[in-house]
Amino acid sequence: MAERKIRVGILFGGKSAEHEVSLQSAKNVAEAIDKTRYEIALIGIDKSGRWLLPDQSRYLINESDPKLIKLNRENEASVALVPQSGGDLTDLTAGDTHASLDVVFPILHGPFGEDGTVQGLLKLAGVPFVGAGILGSAVGMDKDVMKRLMRDAGIPIAKFLVFRHHDVLDFQTIAGEVGLPFFVKPANLGSSVGVHKVGDEATFEHAVQDAFGYDTKILIEEFVEGRELECSVLGNHDPVVSIVGEIIPTHEFYSYDAKYIDEHGAALEIPADIPETISDDMRALAVRAFQALACEGMARVDCFLRKDGQLIVNEINTIPGFTKISMYPQLWEASGVPYADLIHRLIQLAIERFEREQTLKTSF
Repeated sequence: MAERKIRVGILFGGKSAEHEVSLQSAKNVAEAIDKTRYEIALIGIDKSGRWLLPDQSRYLINESDPKLIKLNRENEASVALVPQSGGDLTDLTAGDTHASLDVVFPILHGPFGEDGTVQGLLKLAGVPFVGAGILGSAVGMDKDVMKRLMRDAGIPIAKFLVFRHHDVLDFQTIAGEVGLPFFVKPANLGSSVGVHKVGDEATFEHAVQDAFGYDTKILIEEFVEGRELECSVLGNHDPVVSIVGEIIPTHEFYSYDAKYIDEHGAALEIPADIPETISDDMRALAVRAFQALACEGMARVDCFLRKDGQLIVNEINTIPGFTKISMYPQLWEASGVPYADLIHRLIQLAIERFEREQTLKTSF
């Protein structure tokens, strides 16, 4: 008798400005996952936050166009995971229960997916899930908290300032502290959404207004002149690191369009053409950042390499892009871990962590 396949819920979409990126990532994972080991259930979250079970034969519209890609909402069932369900999906219309999920693979970028929100729900539901837990997800999403934790851990970072809606922002004061040009970005968002490079006072106000449109807290960071290096981390308590790759943007910086829309928006050099000592230092920094931020499962760590050889950690992404042009899977592919095997390892890491947590005492 054939062994039952593990049922993986691929959770994608989301109430986030990175919704469309998530759709692309989910498509790639759904196509690449080993169908001899896993049965998939596609769970799309629309922009209002509803969880849907779309028709698996046509769950995306305009799937080949990253500008027009959309979640197909025809004939969908609205579902939910409830606490202590053990992975059972409840149909909110009919009231019955769909087949239970053995593990969930959240491919949700940005708020309500990468920030610990969904991770808390999945823990309450009692189902294993891929990637960082609640704490690692939350601090990895909030660039302010992330950078303060890395700074306290002795990890080199760029100068940054934090502002909230009620704060008064003075261009000259800010420029005096972090220099020109500088970057303005929402604190809790990724994929370069709402990010602006500011070189003068004329563009400052628009950049601030746009960033505040996505979050109630923004960061202003010094511009670090240097090469953009990235590496991928995989594991729980004993993580391993991929080779180092380099992003060479053809746009002014590695913007949303350069990452996901324009196939020629950046060149990915894998491996990066850097000395072995720099590569070793970068990989060691990636592990330090991964552990300092309480990450598990996976993350992509981004650094700048200054001309003097100094490495500056820019940020960590706990649910990195999984599109066909995304760096995280490409780095592992070049490191000897094919896409399908990478997905398999991530799922096994999720189950391993869940089983370990089940042995913990809940009374004394």
